[in-house]
Parts: sequence; structure tokens; C-alpha cells
Amino acid sequence: MNAVQVMTLAQFGQNEPWFNTLVHVQRGGLLLWITRGQGVIHMHGQRRGFSANNAIYIPPQHLWAVDLGRQTLGQAMLLPPALANSFPTSEKLLRVNDGLCQSELTGLIEDMRREIQQDRPFVEDAVAAQSTLVGIWLQRQVALHPAPSKPKASERLMRRFCDLAVKEVGTGKSMADIADSLNVTPTHLSRVSRQSAGMTAADILIQTLVHESRLRLTQSTASFKTISEELNFGSAAYFTRFIQQHCGMTPSRLRQMAQKQNPSGFKSAQFQEPNRQIA
Repeated sequence: MNAVQVMTLAQFGQNEPWFNTLVHVQRGGLLLWITRGQGVIHMHGQRRGFSANNAIYIPPQHLWAVDLGRQTLGQAMLLPPALANSFPTSEKLLRVNDGLCQSELTGLIEDMRREIQQDRPFVEDAVAAQSTLVGIWLQRQVALHPAPSKPKASERLMRRFCDLAVKEVGTGKSMADIADSLNVTPTHLSRVSRQSAGMTAADILIQTLVHESRLRLTQSTASFKTISEELNFGSAAYFTRFIQQHCGMTPSRLRQMAQKQNPSGFKSAQFQEPNRQIA
């Protein structure tokens, strides 16, 4: 993703359900501005509910997933990593009660949408400047909603786990391997993860691998053998069994369905060509 994208939540959620509901790595920055409805979001190891007038930010290289309710409305803004510097470095979920602050964010996002649609000279410079203003707006809201001075031990552990999980996508590392790196037992890590994220640490690792596998299957032309090697499955046969187990169909069937749904070869803003290891 090389440019800022602004869209409604309806447009943002138009991909297949797995795209947003499976825990996965956010490549660039992501801001969700919820104006109506409610849902549940996974934010780098924490499961949180959200409702109207909530601003949600996921920084680059953070794990996340979202379940948007049917009546949820709002805006989504996707940022390339280079433009995320003016935004918080950790995930945020903020309730914005002040009407003026609500209107200010909505106005900033709408200004960006119009600028992108008009496609005038220096549009990229204008949108980059506008995204900085959105980042400043968010930082101000963070200052108005200070977090506890010292996070709980469980939160610190889950953050360390998720940081490692992002780095280890496709390396073949197991939950037990990561637990050992964190100097905790797999049982303790799973218990803390279930309490904080609503799923085990192993489930988080599996979801990130399923998501990455489906991205490469459906939004690239790489061979199944190449994908299995890049994600350290050991063999194409093991990769096929993994996809069948977690997706209910073969890799070839997944790719065929994706080609029918997106004949133009559209690549999502989350995708980057798999010519190097995700880190």
C-alpha cells in the first residue's frame, strides 16, 4: 500500500468475512471511526467491545481482527507505514463524547475523501498533510484519555507474545517455541491469552498463518509449492492439508473462487507481494 485510502465501513468490509475476522498482521496504519452500531475487535492480544463514537487505531505490524455488527456505520482510513509516524505507536480504542471532537474527525476524513476523489495536482502531498492532522487529532484524544500508568502483567505478556507472533509468521515456530522465548510455560501463556484475547495463543498463531496463506493464495499468482516454502510448511502436501483443515477446501479451489469474485486481479490494501519474508 503506497497511498492513503479512505472508505466507508461498508466498503472496508466488502471482502470475504475471513479477511477482517481472522487475526492478522496490519501492514500499514489503520483508523476506524465508528459512528453507529457496535462490534468486537481483537487488538494485539486484547479483546474489546466497541460502539458508536469510538475511534480505533491499529499501528503497523500489530495483530488485529474485527467483527463488525450488521448495523455498524463509519469510516476507515488506511495509511502506508511511512505516514503513520504522526499516529500513536500502540493500538488505541477511544470513546469520543465531545460533539465538537466528533465533528472535527468526521470533517477531516471527509476532506481527505474529497481530495482523493478530485485527484488534483499534488493530491498525494495534500492527503499526506491531512493524514498528519488526523494523527494530531488522535494524539490529542489520547492525551485526554490517559492509560493506566502501569499495565497489568497479563497485558505485558500478551503484548510481548503478539510482538513475537508478528515476527514469526511463516517461520514454523510453534506456540511452545514462543512461550519458551518469553520464559513462560505454554499452559500459562494459553491461560493468559484466553483471558485477554478470548482465544488461546495457539489459535492466534493459527489464524495469522491461515490469513497469510489465504492472502498469498487469492491475491498472488505464486505456485502452491512456492507459498508452502515461503511459509515453511515443509511440503506442498502439508500446506494443502492445512488449508483444507482450516478453510474447508483445497488451495486450488480457494484460488478459483477468488478469481471469479475478482476477475480484474484486485489486490487489497493489506497485501504485499510475497517475495520476502514478512517480518
